[in-house]
Amino acid sequence: METIAAIATPHAQGGISVIRISGDKALDIAGKVFKPLSGRDISEMKGYTAAYGEICDSDGRLDDGVLLVYRAPHSYTGEDTAEISCHGGIFITERVLSACCAAGAVPAQPGEFTKRAFLNGKLSLTQAEAVADVIEAQNGQFLKCCKAQQEGALYRQIKKAEEIILSFTALVQAWIDYPDEMEDELDGGIEADKLYEALRVLDGLLDGYNEGRMLRTGIPCAIVGRPNAGKSTLMNLMSGTQKSIVTDIEGTTRDIVEETVMLGGVMLRLSDCAGIRETSDRVESIGVELMLKRADESALIFAVFDSGRELGAEDMRLIDIIKDKNVICIANKNDLPEKADIALLEKTFGSVISISAKESVSAEILAREVKQRAGMGSLDPAAGFIANERQKKCVTEARDRIKSAYDALLSGVTPDAAGVMCENALDRLYELSGERASDRVIDEVFRNFCVGK
Repeated sequence: METIAAIATPHAQGGISVIRISGDKALDIAGKVFKPLSGRDISEMKGYTAAYGEICDSDGRLDDGVLLVYRAPHSYTGEDTAEISCHGGIFITERVLSACCAAGAVPAQPGEFTKRAFLNGKLSLTQAEAVADVIEAQNGQFLKCCKAQQEGALYRQIKKAEEIILSFTALVQAWIDYPDEMEDELDGGIEADKLYEALRVLDGLLDGYNEGRMLRTGIPCAIVGRPNAGKSTLMNLMSGTQKSIVTDIEGTTRDIVEETVMLGGVMLRLSDCAGIRETSDRVESIGVELMLKRADESALIFAVFDSGRELGAEDMRLIDIIKDKNVICIANKNDLPEKADIALLEKTFGSVISISAKESVSAEILAREVKQRAGMGSLDPAAGFIANERQKKCVTEARDRIKSAYDALLSGVTPDAAGVMCENALDRLYELSGERASDRVIDEVFRNFCVGK
């Protein structure tokens, strides 16, 4: 393979930039661009060593910097790798990369360094995908899960299911080849019990998919209530900015205003919705319809009630719509004399948070409640989780084939038929881990990586 090079740090001005080179000619190319002040021969440098020196191109000295050397196979890619650190200006960084390409490297494609790590057996495909997730992680809990994935948590679960299925398919093959000797050794009920264990592993992964997805992208949340209950003020409080327009005019919010925020260490995808009420305004009516739809789709609802007003028909309609959902009930405007029936709200939703959305301290109160109510604490990083749609598709298809084999064994179908189903399940698991993934699947995985990783 050709030796590749790319800027491995963000394409922006900063303290330093890193240009990464990987491939058989990495050290030779680095030696044409980087001159150690000690006079050391880069080709003789050991792995995990560094040198200070000058960075040059055909026009002469570009900068001073540091060279790091990694020797195959003990590098990220499994190939000889060199990393040149220079000052972090965009112009100088691009000049250093150009010098490396002029010396014989070719520009790396998105994710090509990690792709080479996968192809060289340094990572499974699921571990490689976890690298991208680590880069994109926006909260501590998801980062912890991603690091566990990177260390092989999902891969180990896959292998556990594979071993059970492989044991069964090997037994079936022996039964086919030596039927007279295997009559007493292949009991459909016993083998079905073994396949059930593989089902449990895959079902556990599928059960955690939605939670893992919400950890990655944020919990979809709707802020709902009657007009002028303080929904937009609450949105601005949680987002820390003037995201929604706030006025005393009912129906100010007609469309859905969206923002992703961190609250209590949990990522929320907030939607400030139109107030629920009967209206002859066509535009506002559409907004109310969108609010009802968003409330139905959300995993968490912030229901805002004006504690300074008696509960009206709109409030009661809203309560009836959301009473069986995951709701944080908020009695807003607690700085006003209380007129709302708080006891009714407590009876319906279990608890009520009394705040004034105009006070910054209310954000801390809500943050504590979100941590308790978000339902994000049950995902065990060490158990592995499905991180994307590709992985979910592979696990779902494998699970369905194993379930078919399980049902077939219990119904008395001959073991060879169940064996074919299990072999198909193995194909899906091998595609998941990358052991038998097609070039198309591999290319699609790395296509969404950043250049330089």
